[in-house]
Amino acid sequence: MAKRKVSYKDSGVDIDKANSFVEKIKPFIKATSRKEVLGNIGSYGGLFHLDVEKYKNPVLVSSTDGVGTKLIIAQMMNKHDTIGVDLVAMNTNDLIVQGAEPLFFLDYIATGHLDIEKSVQIVEGISLGCTESGCALIGGETAEMPGVYGDGEYDLAGFCVGIVEREKLIDGSEIRVGDQIIGLASSGIHSNGFSLARKVLFDLEKLTVNDRVDGLDHTIGEELLRPTRIYVKSILNLLKNFTIKGIVHITGGGFIDNIPRIIPEPCQAVIGIDSWEIMPIFKIIQERGNIDYMEMVRVFNMGIGMMIVVPEKETEDIMERLEGLGEKAYLIGSVAKRDKNKPSVIFE
Repeated sequence: MAKRKVSYKDSGVDIDKANSFVEKIKPFIKATSRKEVLGNIGSYGGLFHLDVEKYKNPVLVSSTDGVGTKLIIAQMMNKHDTIGVDLVAMNTNDLIVQGAEPLFFLDYIATGHLDIEKSVQIVEGISLGCTESGCALIGGETAEMPGVYGDGEYDLAGFCVGIVEREKLIDGSEIRVGDQIIGLASSGIHSNGFSLARKVLFDLEKLTVNDRVDGLDHTIGEELLRPTRIYVKSILNLLKNFTIKGIVHITGGGFIDNIPRIIPEPCQAVIGIDSWEIMPIFKIIQERGNIDYMEMVRVFNMGIGMMIVVPEKETEDIMERLEGLGEKAYLIGSVAKRDKNKPSVIFE
């Protein structure tokens, strides 16, 4: 008896479907293009021509990140058109912390079986995020991996490269006692702390993504899925006219683990507990989970997605500029001389 012929498609990988997907996402990719981009999507590598004459002593800055278990919320809601914004935001917000302008972005989508409609929605969000960040989407990889991911499951990763003049690198080394800390409002939970949020809201409280809770204008799912705010263009605008000594992206580790990354050893960040508006979703999670305040500020952004450390004399003008740029900004703290018996971040 003749053996049955087996194809790659029989094993769960459909090459024709993958090619069709690439054709469908080309318009989104084209929408993010910059003049430095060479070639077309489909080459083995993305091409980007760096105009070295534009810079004196350029430094390339790179970042790679994902969106964590926020993916589970997108899958629970079957809504995939904003998760790509989160992916770009997590990478480009990390670049701008060091003063780097994002240049280009690449994505990686891994799934059990390629769902073209769902994947196109994801790339549409990535395209939007790149446009908001001013960087070009120049390539990526879509991997079908049956046996690793179940039906409907997928994972995302992103990689971004930016550029900054060496003498304009922001690393916190110029921070001094008396400098002020300005907080830029977040759009919600962003892309960190979802394991704890899901534990409280879904496991302990037995809520669903379609439930409504007092204090929220949207369902739980809609609130959790709010896309991460991208601060790139606002920070680049500030850098043209003002002195920014340090920038903190409030991601994994919240206030407690992120602020010390830029505060010099002799200094201490003093954060005013009541100096900004804490969004309702954080209060709901804290109350329903009976979570200590210090645990909350170590896990979540608590309504502050980005912090900038600036000279006191420029604070008022910077706050005014941020308001003009559409950012909600709060004066949330200052830099003091460090008490060796206390941590580098304290709350008063």
